[in-house]
Amino acid sequence: MPNDYVIIDSHVHLWEKQEGWVNSRPVYGLGNGLSLFLGEVHQMMPPYMTDNKNTAERLIANMDYAGICACAVTQEYLDGNQDRYLLDVRNKYPGRFRITALYEDENMPVADDISRYIAAFREGLQPVVPVGKSPRYRLDGFDGLKICACRLKDRDLTHMLDVFKVVESAGKYVSIDMADGDEQVESLRTVIEQCPTLRIAIGHFGMVTTPGWQKQTELAKYKNVYIESGGLTWLFHKEFYPYPSAVDAILEAKDICGIDKLMWGSDYPRTMTDITYTSAVRFILESSKLTDAEKRAFLGENAVRFYGFEGLKPLPNILNML
Repeated sequence: MPNDYVIIDSHVHLWEKQEGWVNSRPVYGLGNGLSLFLGEVHQMMPPYMTDNKNTAERLIANMDYAGICACAVTQEYLDGNQDRYLLDVRNKYPGRFRITALYEDENMPVADDISRYIAAFREGLQPVVPVGKSPRYRLDGFDGLKICACRLKDRDLTHMLDVFKVVESAGKYVSIDMADGDEQVESLRTVIEQCPTLRIAIGHFGMVTTPGWQKQTELAKYKNVYIESGGLTWLFHKEFYPYPSAVDAILEAKDICGIDKLMWGSDYPRTMTDITYTSAVRFILESSKLTDAEKRAFLGENAVRFYGFEGLKPLPNILNML
């Protein structure tokens, strides 16, 4: 791996304890990287994470080896609210992390209710399904707000314009995962035009393997809207390394909004169940379809600008025993 790149991962997840909620079902760790998800057991993390703790220290070890200088932590309903843990991470490692708070709508019960439900569920009981409360979020101490737009009960993003305006006035950013295709594109466009200085990072590369993904990418033509590629190797998983179609998708997105609006992301740790962290960045570094300048912009320079990182330098190369 080269040691002259500043590389930033714009889409990672962290938790000490996974207690999530999706489609009125619990999500929780079972050990050995396994989790119960939608009533089935899934390999949610690499199996060597035997205690199912997806900690900052483990991520940093992976980052150092892969040459990743810094990262932006996003959140998801299926992991549960990680606000408290992420604040600790930000305080411990301020130069390497940006963090988002989780916006929770009425589909997401409060964390204590989820914990009680899961504890009873694991004991074989049939607890009462917790109900969601009114929408809630926090911003103090966080760099941005994560909105799982694809999981909202009300998919019209203009109905939460006041939330976007609060984030804008605070000088923070929104990380957003949208519904497949163009379902939410026009409502987000309205938000963008009403909040012209709000930084928005659209996740999962606009769900690039689904019809209509280009419509999400077109939103990055607006000055403060970017596209991040968290989960790109997951979306092209059937093709697998070195993901030539994923590189082609990057080139198509470049033609739509420009390479300076695209940011690399890994979706760590879920994508690490089949590939290594180094592989997630290596297929970009080794591609002959991207110029050196395009690689530098995509892998780090754009994210430095969007997230406001300062003083980052390429990490020293760690020798491989192989």
